[in-house]
Amino acid sequence: MAPVCLACRQPLFFTCLILLFLANVVQHVSSILSYDRQTLLEIGSSTKVSVWFGKDSQGFLPPYLEAVPLRWHPLPPPPDMRKRRRRRGTRGGRLVKLRIRISYLPHDLRSVRQSFPRLLVPLRALDPVDSWLVPVVGSIGSSPVKSFPLRHLRWRGIDRSNLRSVDLVVTTPEVSEPAPLRLGLINARSVANKTFILKDFFSSHALDFLCLTETWTSPGELSVFSELLPAGCAYFSAPRVSGRGGGLAVVFKSHFEFKQLSSWTRHTSFELCLCELGHSPSLLCAIVYRPPKYKKEFLSEFSEFLADCASRYDQVLLLGDFNIHVCCPGKPLAKKFMDLVNSFNLVQSVKCATQERGHTLDLVLSYGLSVCNLHVEDAVFSDHMPILFDVVPLSPVVKRAAPTRCYRAFGSDTAEDFSTLFEQLMSSPSESSSVDGLLSHLDSVCKSALDVVAPLRLRQCKPKASPWLTDFTRAIRRECRRCERRWKKDRLYVSLEALKTSWKAYQRAVKTAKNSYFSQLIAANSHNPRVLYNTINSVLNAEDHVLLQSSEVMCNRFLNFFVDKVASLRPSTVASVDPAVHVPCLSLLIAFQPVVLPELEKLVLTAKPCGSPNDVVHPRFLKEVFPTVGPHILNIINTSLLSGQVPSEFKHAVIHPLLKKPGSDISVMSNFRPISKLPFLSKILEKVVHTQLMDYLNNFQIFEVFQSGFRPLHSTETALIKVMNDILVATDCGKHVVLILLDMTAAFDTVDHNLLISRLQHCVGISGLALLSIKSYLSNRSFCVKLGSSSSSVAPLSWGVPQGSILGPLLFSLYLLPLGAIFRKHNVSFHLYADDCQLYFPFSHSDSSSIRLLLDCLSDVKSSMAQNFLNFNERKTEAIVFGPNRSSDIPDVDLAALTPHLKSSITNLGLKIDSALTFDGHVNGVVKSSFYHLRRLSKVKPFLSRRDLETVIHAFITSRLDHCNSLLIGVGLGTLTRLQLVQNAAARFLSGKRKFEHITPVLASLHWLPIEFRIHFKVLLLVFKSLNGLAPAYMSDLLKPYVPTRSLRSAEQLLLSVPKSRLKLRGDRAFSIVAPKLWNNLPLHIRQSTSVLVFKSRLKTHFLFTGF
Repeated sequence: MAPVCLACRQPLFFTCLILLFLANVVQHVSSILSYDRQTLLEIGSSTKVSVWFGKDSQGFLPPYLEAVPLRWHPLPPPPDMRKRRRRRGTRGGRLVKLRIRISYLPHDLRSVRQSFPRLLVPLRALDPVDSWLVPVVGSIGSSPVKSFPLRHLRWRGIDRSNLRSVDLVVTTPEVSEPAPLRLGLINARSVANKTFILKDFFSSHALDFLCLTETWTSPGELSVFSELLPAGCAYFSAPRVSGRGGGLAVVFKSHFEFKQLSSWTRHTSFELCLCELGHSPSLLCAIVYRPPKYKKEFLSEFSEFLADCASRYDQVLLLGDFNIHVCCPGKPLAKKFMDLVNSFNLVQSVKCATQERGHTLDLVLSYGLSVCNLHVEDAVFSDHMPILFDVVPLSPVVKRAAPTRCYRAFGSDTAEDFSTLFEQLMSSPSESSSVDGLLSHLDSVCKSALDVVAPLRLRQCKPKASPWLTDFTRAIRRECRRCERRWKKDRLYVSLEALKTSWKAYQRAVKTAKNSYFSQLIAANSHNPRVLYNTINSVLNAEDHVLLQSSEVMCNRFLNFFVDKVASLRPSTVASVDPAVHVPCLSLLIAFQPVVLPELEKLVLTAKPCGSPNDVVHPRFLKEVFPTVGPHILNIINTSLLSGQVPSEFKHAVIHPLLKKPGSDISVMSNFRPISKLPFLSKILEKVVHTQLMDYLNNFQIFEVFQSGFRPLHSTETALIKVMNDILVATDCGKHVVLILLDMTAAFDTVDHNLLISRLQHCVGISGLALLSIKSYLSNRSFCVKLGSSSSSVAPLSWGVPQGSILGPLLFSLYLLPLGAIFRKHNVSFHLYADDCQLYFPFSHSDSSSIRLLLDCLSDVKSSMAQNFLNFNERKTEAIVFGPNRSSDIPDVDLAALTPHLKSSITNLGLKIDSALTFDGHVNGVVKSSFYHLRRLSKVKPFLSRRDLETVIHAFITSRLDHCNSLLIGVGLGTLTRLQLVQNAAARFLSGKRKFEHITPVLASLHWLPIEFRIHFKVLLLVFKSLNGLAPAYMSDLLKPYVPTRSLRSAEQLLLSVPKSRLKLRGDRAFSIVAPKLWNNLPLHIRQSTSVLVFKSRLKTHFLFTGF
């Protein structure tokens, strides 16, 4: 019973405690809240919301609470109270509506409850709290509590009382982890038939790098990659050099510092493409393809390659198709290969099948890297499955910032607005009358006007999307995605076939859309050939990826390299006496004549619109506003000619390094060629001087007769005709001829200015203001190197003629005038084409002492070049010997110092010449390049009209067949047959005829002369030009008019004298012998033609009638 009694007493105990607590509380309250009936009625009638919301309301105030403890009184809200977070959803929407209605409508609480019956709102929930609880009268701090009016329920503005000062805490920056790189590996099995599929695969999977094996591309095949490359991407390719199949490539985003490396050693058992990513430390990416056929050298060669990689790099990624079943460790090759991989501590990350037959052939090997998120993707466009994975390098990979460029937006009214503003600004005359002051004033006014009508804008260069993608192609791509999802879901054969069909349809649709786009583009610009060739170039050639760091440091490195290269070539000795001083010159050129405005306008409008990046006005825009700016430019040019001073701005060049050969190592600066860009107005001034100087040189015959470089009516073909004619005539007489090709390294850059001025004064006869102008033109020249937006410091040009200039080649030709006197002194025949010098000397087999004359001449030439600061490159000097017989054996003659330079075939001005004079090497090269371009043109044939296609064929094929074809006259029939095959293939390509159809009617319908007739046409055209003063003088000297010994009717037939010859394969092929024969066989009305156009028309008609 005791527990029961205790349980009954507990409620009584707690009740007593509660009563004691209440008594303690009540004793502190002096008065209890009590109101009479009238007071309660007044309180009830004053519960309007507007009493507390209105500004001037005078409603009832509740009575004071005199005895309520202070701790029970409501406190004002803190000033920094945050805004209540707004609820979302249905209830939050009701509250928002409630607050809006209360804010703008004076409803009472009853109306609120009627509008929102489901909303439980306390009776005085909307009243201000301190409106009914007020301070106690007579208490401490009896001042009324500050009332905070109800804020507008729409929160606007800034409450500055919410601002709080934040204490700065210095923390150590955390080292961020390198961002992973997303890579893909695909065995493509020919990228040509899935270019757009692979392009979509790259973009849809957000890849950074896509490595391709078995590309099946040939060397020089670029049109495939022009279709494959996504926007903002570049590529490297390593095609198989010989044979079909194979080939490697990598497509990557162009903002990565990624470069291709040449292979360290030659491998015969596998193909390799080496690339390097970033620097400090670099990551080596090696793409490998091993053909299925077993070669025992593979393991040894691959182990040597791994040893080289381990010694050079700390981060190595090897991936590709090895064609080794690593999934079958019992196989001997797989076991040996994995042992080799493990011995080099490489990690093989692919653990599942990568080929449709269930084997693991494609591997990803890594060293010093973290390969994660590897996934083998399902794909149906190849028998191998794509591998996708992430690579985390040791350090973050530096990405190149997107390039930016400044430009001016020109509109249709820009030229007119510029002209108006320019005339207003030019109303104030220049403060200086010097040529530099006039040019500076013109530049400042043009810049001020352009800044108003077309201000400079900075634009970030963004990759352009493919414009030929339409809604139709996008719909087909969505269908491909749908078929892919279905196949991944059910894995049925019918779904697989549907997926393959959809991808093939997508490839065809995009190619068709691309062809249609280019066809419409060319048709809309049919009057502009530049659009045609630019379009063809964009289709046939992928954009070159040359990643050069655009920084001031790199620019200065190039600057120092170019300066040091020229300085190292110049001899350290200084010439004391100019050897040309003793040569008298009777003619004089004292001053250059001023030009008139129409002549200047013609020069400006016909000039090529290229200038310097420092040009204030772009050349194209300058041509538009020339009527306004022209008189001021005329004033500057005439002031320069009359004062003998060239503006200093005209003497500053901007150098852009250009890679000599695609795919060369960009880290080697010698692989770059400096491209000089001069101001546009500087070229106009040079053109004015060049025209007057050429007239002076031609009138007084100061030019070297056998100098064919950069002269009107001269060409490489005319130079070669002269040289080969002399060689054929000499060998026809039973002699041997030795031809020597001299090489001068950087000859234009090592010209000494003092010697050039002395030569112009004493050998050419230039003096007075004309000589002063050329002195000013050559002195105080400077240049800088520019890469992107970065530029180097300015360096002086103390030597050389300005590259990229108009006067430079002409001045260099005059600089070489003394060489002709040396050759004539030793009775050695020669010919010059700019800095290409060729000597040929006939000698008898029985008289070996005559070679001593040639050797003495070479010794004097070397000495003269050293005195003229020209670097004679003996290493690149070549020699070849021609004999009277067809055999190419070298005669038993002591050639002394020339023996190491003898070759059986050389290349002279682009023409391959063999010692037997068969020209087989030249013809084989023409045939090879022509068929290569025919294959490339098949890519653009679908979107070209027949007329445009014929134009392109003439530009790419016919021009190669006609290059120096006059030298092929008299060659073997087999040699001409190979060239005829090229022309037949081009005709079938244009007409669409099959290869078994007869080609003669096709050529006749196209009005294409066969190869043999084209050669005769070129020879006869040169004869006509030589007889009418439209060819070099040395060509005219080879032809002699026929003059009978007595009065005959043939004296009026315009015939030529035919020299006698002995050998059909030598003398009968010389131009001086074969050309008169062909000329004399022409009808008289053709020989009597009055112009070149008439002669060509009549001659072609004659050959068409004869040949078909």
